[in-house]
Amino acid sequence: MEQQKILIDNQQKTKIQTRLISQKTELILNALGCNAHEISIVILDDQKMAQLNKTYRGISKPTNVLAFPMQEGQFSEITPGLLGDVVISIETAEREAATAMISLEERTSQLLIHGILHLLGFDHERGDKDADAMDEKSLELIRIVEKNIDLTAF
Repeated sequence: MEQQKILIDNQQKTKIQTRLISQKTELILNALGCNAHEISIVILDDQKMAQLNKTYRGISKPTNVLAFPMQEGQFSEITPGLLGDVVISIETAEREAATAMISLEERTSQLLIHGILHLLGFDHERGDKDADAMDEKSLELIRIVEKNIDLTAF
């Protein structure tokens, strides 16, 4: 069985451990049956996230997570094992964690799951049924990667 490949660009090295993100990503991918897939995780600040959000979504402010799937579109067949990229703003994640009174690691897990599910075609913006399916899968996965049984999916 082929091992998944996880590439992490952690531009905010002091805020969260790359090893921890890698371990959680591996757990999530295995639970989703994606143990032979490749994914990139990018951790950056609000300024860089705002630039990406403006470029790709036309929104001039940072967001917490963006997903760039590689399994859709005209070139998806070229690299079938490449799921895509998940980009997380650690500064936004920190603020959201403080507001929700959870740890940064827990909030990062929520965002990581959310981004990975988007890579796999889940989309909460397509309607209530799709949002419910994404919430259910998110909760299932958060129970695998976090010990806090009170932690919600997103």
